[in-house]
Amino acid sequence: MRLENKLNIKELNEGLEKLSPKEIVEWVFELKKKTVVTTNFRPYEAAILHLITQINPSTKVIWCDTGYNTPQTYRHAEKLIDQLDLNIQLYVPKQTVGYRNQTLGLPSVEDSRHQIFTEQVKLEPFRRAMEEHQPEIWFTNLRKGQTAFRDNIGILSYSKDGILKVSPFYHWSDSELDTYLEEQQLPNEFKYFDPTKVESNRECGLHI
Repeated sequence: MRLENKLNIKELNEGLEKLSPKEIVEWVFELKKKTVVTTNFRPYEAAILHLITQINPSTKVIWCDTGYNTPQTYRHAEKLIDQLDLNIQLYVPKQTVGYRNQTLGLPSVEDSRHQIFTEQVKLEPFRRAMEEHQPEIWFTNLRKGQTAFRDNIGILSYSKDGILKVSPFYHWSDSELDTYLEEQQLPNEFKYFDPTKVESNRECGLHI
């Protein structure tokens, strides 16, 4: 398969569905495009980080840390960074959590200020990361069944900025990922909190 333009996405997705996640990642790296993977160290992120770094260890791993992760998530991240020798590219908000707590707080999703909060802790750091690294391909761990939006994007999709997003585990279930993590002796962590989403079936704005 060859990646030529956006018009091929449907055809490419049909072909990629016949491949394993490992074969999908290998296909991507054969394209020889500037490629990154993003992570927030939420549950099951270890699978995609392991798969990609086993094939291309030097891949840049972009982590936009909101500053609101649980202690368990930070410990999980540190363990994975060491275990997989991840090439972490860390991006944080321009405002400290302390400053934001005094000026904005942690507004609920119904609060009109939640959009400002999301912009500060997630969207701006993410844009900054993408502007600095200028990737052509972006690995994500999006999976079918996570949100209504993600149910319809496929293994390949395009970001609003035209970056090709690749989700190798798109069709995998939690139980399949549990087996993968067990076989590869990888940790998992479920005490995760995203202040921009709160509920797991909401989108934060990165992928829409």
